[in-house]
Amino acid sequence: MTCCNPGLEQLSEEVEHEVQPAYRLIEEKALKNHAKVLEAFRRARVSDFHLKGSTGYGYGDQGRGALEEVYADVFRAEAALVRSQIVSGTHAIALCLYGVLRAGDELLSVQGGLYDTLGEMIGIRGEAGGSLRELGVLYNQVEPLPGGGINFAGVEKALNGRTKMVMLQRSRGYNWGPSLGTGEIREIINLIKKKKPDTVVFVDNCYGEFVEGEEPVEAGADLAAGSLIKNPGGGIAPTGGYVVGRQKFVEMAANRWSAPGIGSEVGPSAECQRLLFQGLFLAPHIVSEALKGAVFASRFFERLGFEVLPAYHEVRSDIVQAIRLGSPERMSAFCRGLQGASPVDSHIRPEPAAMPGYGDPVVMAAGTFIQGASLELSADGPVRPPYAVYLQGGLSKEYVRLAVLSAAREVMKYK
Repeated sequence: MTCCNPGLEQLSEEVEHEVQPAYRLIEEKALKNHAKVLEAFRRARVSDFHLKGSTGYGYGDQGRGALEEVYADVFRAEAALVRSQIVSGTHAIALCLYGVLRAGDELLSVQGGLYDTLGEMIGIRGEAGGSLRELGVLYNQVEPLPGGGINFAGVEKALNGRTKMVMLQRSRGYNWGPSLGTGEIREIINLIKKKKPDTVVFVDNCYGEFVEGEEPVEAGADLAAGSLIKNPGGGIAPTGGYVVGRQKFVEMAANRWSAPGIGSEVGPSAECQRLLFQGLFLAPHIVSEALKGAVFASRFFERLGFEVLPAYHEVRSDIVQAIRLGSPERMSAFCRGLQGASPVDSHIRPEPAAMPGYGDPVVMAAGTFIQGASLELSADGPVRPPYAVYLQGGLSKEYVRLAVLSAAREVMKYK
């Protein structure tokens, strides 16, 4: 694919040269994370027979057991629940919230409003039956400081006798603000545990796995969850999600996933077991490719005159790159260009539309081999101020570079 604007091609070459130091830092982290994953596979003595699937109830599925042992090791957790039957990151989060929280308990968000799809689950937006609020769970949130930082004094004040769980969100979601690094997660957890030690700290880890050198459980979180069609699936897991953390709370999530008394003892791994193992093994490398693509996109659109978050040289704690385009037309143009550079459904023209779980129309580009697989390469955003798109993923930095050029070509028609 070539860009019809030679100026953009030249800028692409300049940016690729300029961001090389940032690439090297990403590669150093990827090497450490790859070593951690490889050692976990070796300690679990993963064998050929573990890669086979099972059927029916899935009793005695040794491959499933080995996979969960590897996940627990990689994430430094006491236990893991890793299942193809968990259909999304939101589903994995729901297992943790509904598994742990009971009527009269309070869920506290310390980053202001949570990701759009969680609003109806909690009961603060929409009229979905069976929300946490409908079941008697209370909700409170602490607004971030100007600029997006955690209001630590506000968090300490908000903790009370009813606070059962504090939820942290690793990614920035659709907020124009910073993502949450594991260093800051550790600082928040230390404050929470000092003030109210029995509080369960849960981290939505979506988009954050293998970006840094450690994961939320290592920073003190009791539970963390995510989707296998994002970072830990390595771009080849066809579906699934995971929960990791303390044994007690993982079991509570498993009881919600199946039923009390059954928990994690059932669940066939079907024919995708090899892909879940292999995807995890590849994940540190594929995440590093996505991060390089994000670095390139950040500097490229910054050079074009757009505001970006984070800047290309800033420390990252998720794979998401926000680009403030300033108008609905440029948002749609960006997504059209990215979709047009996709290997699948390149002929589709993205348009803003209502989507389940979102409060505003969303425009989305996702020409992926696996439906909705954010790690492959996608971009989306709610059509509301500041009219930003959120780019994530990329199976190779070369692919991201080509796709970003295509998106820029469309956007510049409205510049």
